[in-house]
Amino acid sequence: MLLLIPGPVTTRPDVRQALCRDFAPWDNDFRHFFVRLRSRILRLAGGAEADHACLPLQGCGHFITEAAIRTFLPSGGRILIPATGSYADRMIRLAAEAGRVPVPLAMGPADPTDPQAVARALQADPSITHVGMVHSETGSGVIHDVQAVGAVVRNAGRRMIIDAVSAFGALPLDLSIQPEVDAAVFTTNKCLEALPGVAFAVARVDRLLACAGNAGSWSFDLSNVYTHALRAGWGSFRFTPPAQLLAALDVALDHHDREGQPARLARYTANMHTLYKGVSDLGLSPYLPLARQGPVIVNVHAPADPAWDLQAFVDALKARDVLISNFDSTPVPTFRVGCIGAITPDDMAGAVRAMHAALLDIGVTRREAA
Repeated sequence: MLLLIPGPVTTRPDVRQALCRDFAPWDNDFRHFFVRLRSRILRLAGGAEADHACLPLQGCGHFITEAAIRTFLPSGGRILIPATGSYADRMIRLAAEAGRVPVPLAMGPADPTDPQAVARALQADPSITHVGMVHSETGSGVIHDVQAVGAVVRNAGRRMIIDAVSAFGALPLDLSIQPEVDAAVFTTNKCLEALPGVAFAVARVDRLLACAGNAGSWSFDLSNVYTHALRAGWGSFRFTPPAQLLAALDVALDHHDREGQPARLARYTANMHTLYKGVSDLGLSPYLPLARQGPVIVNVHAPADPAWDLQAFVDALKARDVLISNFDSTPVPTFRVGCIGAITPDDMAGAVRAMHAALLDIGVTRREAA
């Protein structure tokens, strides 16, 4: 099955095979392994051992995003969040339900974040201490320039949290040149091409120490994750870790090392171009203009044909061993196709052929946007 969603993604056989080994997470062999794994992730983020810590958290991207918000903002703290789409909306909700005050920055759903709009919003409201930024907005497919936004945040003397969940491992990220970033957060099951169930933050040590006591949650306190590692060792977890998933991540990182971040980004970009051209040739309309289309996910306008039914389309594709999401995250009806994972442009060309057949199966002949 070709899994074309923005995570979990199609994985390589040896990544899945790594799950077959049992680990005792408190055993010294596992501890040595996890110290090495943390160092690998820290290097990928451009972190420095003296300045940054790699902090694990069991669970999904929402968990690690909430943990970062709770850790680095006190109760009642104000965070500016560019309203980039559905995943920015989720950050807004996480902040509000954690007792922080999200300040949405309105923007068009297909627009990249304007750094100068961020600068103006920060100047207008000195009480805002942080900016929360989605690097790759999977709701729309737009990539947002975290370095350009980070520069205005740094110039304003404020702090930043980066949601890099669907970006890390493919899009460039170098925390060594962005000291304004308290933490970048991500999961293993997107551009790292591993499996779901564990998330990480790469966070500044000085900020972790300064923000101890903010979280109001033991489970979601990254400062506590850090102090536990100082006390018990960098090979330890506070609570039972997903040991087999971490073993699979280690194998996935071997593949990432061999391919390299620029080549992985190039492969995903080639996947996107193959898909974008392919659906356009089928008479369908991508949601974004090509100039704004990122390499992670392509949203496609639902056809205007009254026979169109998203679930029927998904089922017809699944019968051809291609699986896409059965929901959309855009203001207008779309279907979304992931371009990431252990897939190639040839795989994507095959998926386009399957889409053509699936549309015929469900009786869709009018393919212009609804």
